Amino acid sequence: MELVTGRGRDWWPRPGRVFAASPVHTFAEFAEAVDVAFGRWDLGHLRMFVLPGGVQVSWSAWRAGPAFPGTRDGRSCRLALLRPGMSFAYVFDLGEDWTHLCTVTRAADTPPAPPRAPRPVGGWGNLPDQYGRTMPGEPPEACPGRGSTAMLRDLPPLLPSWGRPA
Repeated sequence: MELVTGRGRDWWPRPGRVFAASPVHTFAEFAEAVDVAFGRWDLGHLRMFVLPGGVQVSWSAWRAGPAFPGTRDGRSCRLALLRPGMSFAYVFDLGEDWTHLCTVTRAADTPPAPPRAPRPVGGWGNLPDQYGRTMPGEPPEACPGRGSTAMLRDLPPLLPSWGRPA
């Protein structure tokens, strides 16, 4: 999984994390592992997965309330929907738009039992603070504005700003 955008800017080089997860895990469990691995500490924000074909997986409040209308509920929908080679997007904090690109691969050494919860097993890059802070007690940084969309052209067209313009 690579961090693509967030807080109004495109991240390059894109920091990333590799996760171990099983088809039996839910999208909500996977989201929690992603958020922790990407250093998020204020988890009271809306989240959504966007799969190929416009399939969306969400929940209206973390662990409470119904899914957004027209979406699958991430607390019960399992990762079994995903197939090796499939790419999908994950958006954390629908206001700040922390977007991620994830590509499903099959593990070379499949463990005999799935991990208890999805977990990071590798990664690279510097992770930005979710509010733009660089020091303890510092006020949140003003949103720097949109970066170059040229950095988004290599992405699959899962989200409106991704992929080559038509």
